[in-house]
Amino acid sequence: MNTKEIKEEIQRLKKEKNAVILGHYYQIDDIQKLSDYVGDSLALAEKALNVDCDIIVFCGVHFMAETAKILNPSKKVLLPDMEASCSLAESCKGEDFAKFKAQYPDNMVISYVNCSAEIKALSDLICTSGNAEKLVNSLPKDQKIIFAPDKNLGGYINSVTGREMVLWNGVCMVHDAMQAEEIIKLKVKYPQAKVIAHPECNGALLKVADFIGSTKAMLKYIEKSDSKQFIVATETGILYEMKKNNPDKEFITLGDGGSCACSDCSYMKMNTLEKLYNCLKDETPEILMSDEMIEKAKRPIIRMLDMSKQLGII
Repeated sequence: MNTKEIKEEIQRLKKEKNAVILGHYYQIDDIQKLSDYVGDSLALAEKALNVDCDIIVFCGVHFMAETAKILNPSKKVLLPDMEASCSLAESCKGEDFAKFKAQYPDNMVISYVNCSAEIKALSDLICTSGNAEKLVNSLPKDQKIIFAPDKNLGGYINSVTGREMVLWNGVCMVHDAMQAEEIIKLKVKYPQAKVIAHPECNGALLKVADFIGSTKAMLKYIEKSDSKQFIVATETGILYEMKKNNPDKEFITLGDGGSCACSDCSYMKMNTLEKLYNCLKDETPEILMSDEMIEKAKRPIIRMLDMSKQLGII
């Protein structure tokens, strides 16, 4: 089949099987176009809880599909490529984190949603890059906290809240590899451009950013800004949504500086149209988890969603 036929078959199978496709902003353009809902981690977590369907196809990475299954244990949750992992999630293994957690018995555990179900089950509260600051600020000032697994996001939250959270030593390889020096070179070339960065980036890069925020926050910032040029320090998949919503504006990524395509997440790009088609046709690979794991991992996610509603975030 050619690309057009594959897309038509995906649409047909979706209706036939009462399936919903959830697509992350970092997916390839064609998958975002076919998705019923496109969003960041928080938006998709909320949507996964409320979708009316028999099958959820999660076009993202493994931990995201796990989250959808945790919130929808009775539904069949599929992931086009089971190997679509996440360097950040892989940096924090359950057994290692349990030992780390035991060293700080008085600390509550806040884990970034970019972690495995195992880590979620060891956590008291889940957060996203979009709600982390507000969630942390809502807790008592004397509350001791472990933040996992992203030390860059945790360090940023410490800097804006004045907290001293204990940080697990993990990073997103894509965001952490982006360098402030590259941003500075691009600023010389595009002096009028605003630098927007995801808080998973390292501290040095964040210091030269004009705006720091989640994927959704970046999109809002661009729409409201009078600037016509933006240097984007995050995964390149977001450019599709940025360009779609702002056709009159220009977006420059770090690769445009002549270095590399290091702003691409190879895991996110593992999902293809062919894999999405086969996934719907064969109803596999399927995310399978024990009832016990689902129950343990669900508590901190529901707590996040409840707190986010109370704080007016969602």
